[in-house]
Amino acid sequence: MLAPMRRDVVVLGSTGSIGTQALDLVRAAPDRFRVVGLTAGGGNRALFDAQVEEFSRIHPGLFSGLGEEASVEAATLDCDVVLNGVTGAVGLRPTLAALEAGNTLALANKESLIVAGPLVLAAAAPGQIVPVDSEHSAIAQCLRGGRAEEVQRLVLTASGGPFRGRTRDQLGEVTVEDALAHPNFAMGPVITINSATLVNKGLEVIEAPLLFGLPMDRIDVVVHPQQYVHSMVEFYDGSTIAQASPPSMLIPIAMGMAWPDRVPGAGPACDWTQASRWDFEPLDDTAFPAVALAREAGARGGTAPAVYNAANEVAVAAFRDGRLRFVDIVDRVAEVVGSHDVRSSTDLTLDDVLAADAWARIEAERLVRSPA
Repeated sequence: MLAPMRRDVVVLGSTGSIGTQALDLVRAAPDRFRVVGLTAGGGNRALFDAQVEEFSRIHPGLFSGLGEEASVEAATLDCDVVLNGVTGAVGLRPTLAALEAGNTLALANKESLIVAGPLVLAAAAPGQIVPVDSEHSAIAQCLRGGRAEEVQRLVLTASGGPFRGRTRDQLGEVTVEDALAHPNFAMGPVITINSATLVNKGLEVIEAPLLFGLPMDRIDVVVHPQQYVHSMVEFYDGSTIAQASPPSMLIPIAMGMAWPDRVPGAGPACDWTQASRWDFEPLDDTAFPAVALAREAGARGGTAPAVYNAANEVAVAAFRDGRLRFVDIVDRVAEVVGSHDVRSSTDLTLDDVLAADAWARIEAERLVRSPA
């Protein structure tokens, strides 16, 4: 039986990179999608007001609002899909609200699963969460090529960021402007810096077992600078299926909103008439220890991933403010994770998660001000 077509969309974080591209897709396919709710954090009020005015003309009953509470309310609206494009741990409550309301959740806010994976999974019905990260969307697409029991491992690709090939010593003088110069994607500042440190890839490594049910030792990372291959699935017979397209978030966003359907012309396709090269390299864990640290936090489980995420948000903010060197971001995160008394996943509550998040932020700020 074919799944019903998804049409009515709520976009949380509408002024961010994910949200604005989602609205571009709606504009390009007005007969396919209709926006019934918009929320944003308030950092770009003029753009949000313009979005509300535009889409209210199409749907006079449009829900709109600013801030976390508005996103929580919007996530419960009667709709076909909630696209959570909020950045940071503030996206957790809207994620839980969407799931508890029975709405399909197109999840770009990876922090929801990182911070409270057991709680999110407990709230979700099978198939209710559709990943929007390009890597996890790619894996979801590749998994259509075989049965679950045939999967050997998942391979996440990483661009390596703007500092690929540099040694740790060479990262000592990196500036904020340097870190914001992503080679392939235009994203928000936090995600862009996370890509430069490879924390973003670490978060994806923690997230992958939660989304796909494989243990972390069967999740690999390979550096692929061109970012045409978004991720791969290796099967037990030696076959590998990869999902490829030019670097763009349009296809994974469209897949998230329309899953399991594809949206015609959603994004650019590979141009096979032009010569090109696709390189794959091992990850340098010495210069970029964020992924190894994420594996440690993921293996410890419980509140450890929430601490990893929260400490990183504080360290990135300190780096952007000129209070911390680039090379020290992951070092501070490691110190916070290492000193955390983990609350296990057994009987984990939202209060436990929020308490760990708050503790990690305080501890990270203390270490930024007075490093050990």
